[in-house]
Amino acid sequence: MSLTTENIGKANRHFLKSDFSVTSWDDLKPYYENLISRTINSKEDLIEFLLDRSELESALQENLAWRYIRMSCDNTNEKLQQDYNYYVREIDPNISPEDNKLNEKFIACPFSELLSETDYRNYLRNVKQRISLFRKENIPLLAELAEKQQLFGQISGAQTITYNNQEHTLQQASVWLKNTDRAIRETVYKKITARRLEDKKQLDDLYTNLIQLRHQVALNAGFKNFRDYSFAALERFDYSVEDCYRFHESIELEIKPVINQLEEYRKTKLDVAHLMPWDLAVDPTGKPPIKPFSNTQEMVEKTILCLKEIDPEFANCITLLDEMNRFDLDSRKGKSPGGYNYPLYETGVPFIFMNSTGQLRDLVTMVHESGHAVHAVLAHNLPFHEMRSCPSEVAELASMSMELLTMEHWHHFISDEKELKRAKLEHLTSLIEILPWIAIVDAFQQWVYLHPEHSVTEREQQFVQLYNRFSGTVVDWQGFENVKENLWQKQIHIFDSPFYYIEYGMAQLGAIALWKNYKTDATATIRNYKKALALGYTKSIGEIYKAAGVSFDFSATYIKELSQFVQSEIKELQK
Repeated sequence: MSLTTENIGKANRHFLKSDFSVTSWDDLKPYYENLISRTINSKEDLIEFLLDRSELESALQENLAWRYIRMSCDNTNEKLQQDYNYYVREIDPNISPEDNKLNEKFIACPFSELLSETDYRNYLRNVKQRISLFRKENIPLLAELAEKQQLFGQISGAQTITYNNQEHTLQQASVWLKNTDRAIRETVYKKITARRLEDKKQLDDLYTNLIQLRHQVALNAGFKNFRDYSFAALERFDYSVEDCYRFHESIELEIKPVINQLEEYRKTKLDVAHLMPWDLAVDPTGKPPIKPFSNTQEMVEKTILCLKEIDPEFANCITLLDEMNRFDLDSRKGKSPGGYNYPLYETGVPFIFMNSTGQLRDLVTMVHESGHAVHAVLAHNLPFHEMRSCPSEVAELASMSMELLTMEHWHHFISDEKELKRAKLEHLTSLIEILPWIAIVDAFQQWVYLHPEHSVTEREQQFVQLYNRFSGTVVDWQGFENVKENLWQKQIHIFDSPFYYIEYGMAQLGAIALWKNYKTDATATIRNYKKALALGYTKSIGEIYKAAGVSFDFSATYIKELSQFVQSEIKELQK
């Protein structure tokens, strides 16, 4: 990997015209006709066919990506919403049947079998899966889903509260939940939750509608439910539904007791009779929130310094994004919530989006998304769009590992040794605390789509049951039962990326193992990390994890081993 604006960041077209752009289906139709009618007489012809198809797909992916990015950066702009919706409503439905024809042409070609024992193995397997799932009657339903899924961002992006006579986004307001004054935390927490509950019915209705549409998609494709359809559509070949259930059980068995210990520690340190929901973000020792940077440009610059110590090419990657204005980092009204790294498969330089408010969590998000960005650049030289597009279990290994790798170099953000230890302690504690939430979100969705006719009340009851199963028992929710019932409504993935969440838990385990290796042999670990990321999706998930020097394992035994390692690091920092 050698990153400069000279060798990355520019479209390199051979099949498409240099001035190719996407304004309507008519712009695309000749290219699809060319590919569909093409005669393939040799393996070399097949490779050329795949390269040309990949060039077209990469250009389309990047076009849609920019429509989504611009819309999420300003979801109050009707023109930007219309541009995105036009693509998913008018262009994508025309692409879908043509893509299926190309898939069938590829698999029917006698030369395709010559590729089965090479790096094309996953490509072939995935294409066969998509052919089996394709149904013409699902094209309009999937287009409708793509459009409606974005409503969550519009609804939540408009949520603000007024505090101290100033309007704040909910992300900005969350800073007050770290305030050492408990009365302030309580006031702001109540304002945030009350504002979220104002949209409860709207989000309930939206989700119910999404469930119905998704269930119909599954039925049309020959599945009994959307859960089973999703496992096929997400191409989860390397683990099963039963493995997810085992992951849930492992979290309940090994992590829930640790959560109770952490909550008891927090309750004791805060010296409160009841640990309330607004006590969960403040530093348990009563210190003010850590301020690792004063503005987002400083955050970028210090991230680059951290990355440079790990590997100079990692730093070059983020420098390149900065030079090419591939960031939108500050929280503001009218901006979609959350954060993401959006890969751009034609030019190879991704876009990082987040909602920074100057907290430690923003530093973590920045280095997390930087891991995704490094991954996208490392895999960009692979010949086909399909090979560069990794499953989430691999993508999140790249990003979550970067959180822990950079943590060893956070002195660039925090010079005071005591404050640095406090920052590391806060982050390591969060690694444990997120695992039950991951299990809750996955188990909740499994129930939702196995019971698509459920009522809103049943949905709330099931969520509370799952929340109680996996979460700690120390927090007092008395008087805030309605808040607890609707906590799921803040999770964007549930609305716009169904079943994309358990991957965070699987990847978190891999990241902890990789960090453990880094503390022993940094040079070998980074070499393995880069090797794994450069594989893209040319190997199985297990093979990619193995290349990184870790195991793709989420058994109770493995979770216990890694949890004990993190707990030992936490105890060292608490001294």
